[in-house]
Amino acid sequence: MGARIRAFDWAATAVGAIDTWPAALKISVDNMLSSDFPACIFWGADFVAIYNDGYRVLLGDKPEALGQPMRVTWSKAWADLRPIAEKAMQGESTFIEDYLVRADRRGFLEDAFFTFCYSPLYDEHGEVLGILDTVVETTGKVLADRRLQGERKRQNQLLQQMPGFVAVLAGPTHVYTYVNDAYVAISGPREFLGRTVREVFPELEGQGIYELLDGVYATGQPVHAKALPLKLQGKDGGQGTRYIDLLYEPIHGDDGQVLGIFVGGYDTTEHVRAKAELAESEARLLALAASLERQVDQRTRALQDSEDFTRLALGATGGVGVWSYLVAVDKFYCDAAISELYGLDATVAANGISRRGFLANVHPEDMPRLQQTMSGGLQTEGELELEYRICHPDGSVRAVLSRGHTYFDEAGHAVRRTGVGIDMTRQRQLEEQLRQSQKMDALGQLTGGIAHDFNNMLQGIVMPLQLIRKRVAAQKYEGLERYIEAGLESARRAASITQRLLAFSRRQPLVNRSISLSSALRGLEAILRNAVGENVTLVIDEAPDAWDVLTDPHQFDSAVLNLTINARDAMPDGGTLTIALSNVALTAAQAARIEGLAAGDYVRVAVRDTGVGMSNAVMAQAFEPFFTTKPLGQGTGLGLSMIYGYARQSQGTVVLESVEGIGTAVNLYLPRATALAVPASVALPDMPSPSASQRQILVVEDDEVVRRMAVELLRDQGYQVLEASDGAQGMALLERSAPIDLLLSDVGLPGPNGRQLADFALSRMPDMRVILMTGYAAHVASDAALLRGDVELMVKPFDADALLRKVGELLGR
Repeated sequence: MGARIRAFDWAATAVGAIDTWPAALKISVDNMLSSDFPACIFWGADFVAIYNDGYRVLLGDKPEALGQPMRVTWSKAWADLRPIAEKAMQGESTFIEDYLVRADRRGFLEDAFFTFCYSPLYDEHGEVLGILDTVVETTGKVLADRRLQGERKRQNQLLQQMPGFVAVLAGPTHVYTYVNDAYVAISGPREFLGRTVREVFPELEGQGIYELLDGVYATGQPVHAKALPLKLQGKDGGQGTRYIDLLYEPIHGDDGQVLGIFVGGYDTTEHVRAKAELAESEARLLALAASLERQVDQRTRALQDSEDFTRLALGATGGVGVWSYLVAVDKFYCDAAISELYGLDATVAANGISRRGFLANVHPEDMPRLQQTMSGGLQTEGELELEYRICHPDGSVRAVLSRGHTYFDEAGHAVRRTGVGIDMTRQRQLEEQLRQSQKMDALGQLTGGIAHDFNNMLQGIVMPLQLIRKRVAAQKYEGLERYIEAGLESARRAASITQRLLAFSRRQPLVNRSISLSSALRGLEAILRNAVGENVTLVIDEAPDAWDVLTDPHQFDSAVLNLTINARDAMPDGGTLTIALSNVALTAAQAARIEGLAAGDYVRVAVRDTGVGMSNAVMAQAFEPFFTTKPLGQGTGLGLSMIYGYARQSQGTVVLESVEGIGTAVNLYLPRATALAVPASVALPDMPSPSASQRQILVVEDDEVVRRMAVELLRDQGYQVLEASDGAQGMALLERSAPIDLLLSDVGLPGPNGRQLADFALSRMPDMRVILMTGYAAHVASDAALLRGDVELMVKPFDADALLRKVGELLGR
């Protein structure tokens, strides 16, 4: 503007050329141009305009105003501005805030608001020659204030239409800032606004209301009271008892501090009195039944509206937000808490966000479940609840519990749904920490039990060996067999423990086939009757129509025998033990109620006793390894854990039921087989076989002691034996050696593993027989392909005689 002022032809105006300007005008123009604050000098009797860049913005699209009289530039507002300008020319300043001017700045008249100051400009003689107008346009602020006032008025109108009474209290002394007509109606005409509850209701002293309000303000915890009796003063000055359903909900500021209390509720005096009267006479109850039904319907609708309002009030509490979904426009309307929780733009969500936008951050794995629940909620009335995850834009994953209710019109069409979203992230994190802690506790118990039992069994191995060494050194050979047998017995016990642990962890190799459980129980009956003894009655319900199942027959026999012994021990004074079979076809809903089962067909084996039963605490630990209630030395605590592991590995499960003093039932679920049962064994015809010396065996084992002992054992039987310490050496021997009749290999070898070595051998010598050995069969249990083809498995530790029998069977000896 400085450049434009210098270039302007001032000689053509009443101000005159610049070089004729008085010093007061030049100084005033220089000061004005150096300021960013909007300003304009109106000079002389015609009020000719000279202004800076800030003032130029206020002119909008008006024609050029520089050098123009005020009456020309502001012609439409001249009638309002002229008295103010003339007053300033008389030496009197004027300051006006939010002054309304009907201005034509964009080709049409519009309301504009300005805060400005007209100050006189003096020459060196004290004569007023012009006016300095400093001005700020406040149109935006004024319009915003009006919108805010209108919004407050609209909110008050909404609260006024609430079916119950409503009040808002501020500060620790509970000063009334708003009450609706329903509140005035219940309390009678009083002065509310600006007064405290104690001042408005002195008769509430001693009735606990003041204390409730103080508690809500101090703790931030809401209070809900039903049918609270209060003695209120009536219009005639007397006191009467009224019954109130009351809600006190804290109102929090942005910093989380309590600023006040929202008060809502209903006067249920008539309802309470009606109930009392109805209780007096059955005849009266019948007479008023139809009327009460209508009242209940009205109250239900009112309570639904109140519930909506309560949800909105909950928006003040941390971690809880409210949302509303309008079916007609397919949009969600959310408060700030929901926007933050779901990672949404708060402004967009408050004004209505599309369903796709609202669900944009839902975890992809949870989306199908959520969409199914939302779709179902638009078909049937009732409460909806679902927990799902939100992939928040800040990188975190949040757990959200959403609860909502759908409202329908009289035609049965869904109209809207309202609900709350609760941030469950911290709770789920704490639950996960608890689960991890429980896992560590269980691991500690497991390792402690293993160490205890294995130390005992190692002692039973080491001490006999030390005694044998001492006797051999003393050349005393009598009785050595007794020590050898003691050591072997301890080793067998250790092997049994490892197999039970593998069963519990579902890592034991199972030889599953289709079997008839009825036939299996008939084969076990004699053993089971001997196991239970004479004072226990054994009842076996074979259920001839029971389906065949797919399982390992040996593991099934072991599980039933173990459960039978447990049941016998639970009936020290005798009783009845029942083993019953039944077919069970589970739907998806039924299977969901049984942990670990999918929908499908199962056979249930129920082992029920009439013994002492279990407490809830014992049942909670029954499947934990090394947990036992038996006296010291009478149980390892691995029986039920082994059965549980076997059942889960067989795609079934175990369900425990027990009542103290009544008895216990263990229900074993096994999946139905799709093929017919096959005999346990098939006799093979005798075939002539070569002698051992004509048979060549390759032993591959990375443990030197195990390999050396296996080689010596086989050579003692007359076999020709080659040996290798890893898969690569084994492959080299297979490449350059004469035909090999049998490969005996460990599974977990350095380099190529045992399965790969077996594939390599069979590709070159298809008639070769293969035995794989392993001490940990997790890979066998989880990969049935490991035993494909003519491959046998032996789980370490095994007896030397067992190995020789297996080799002999495969080589036809």
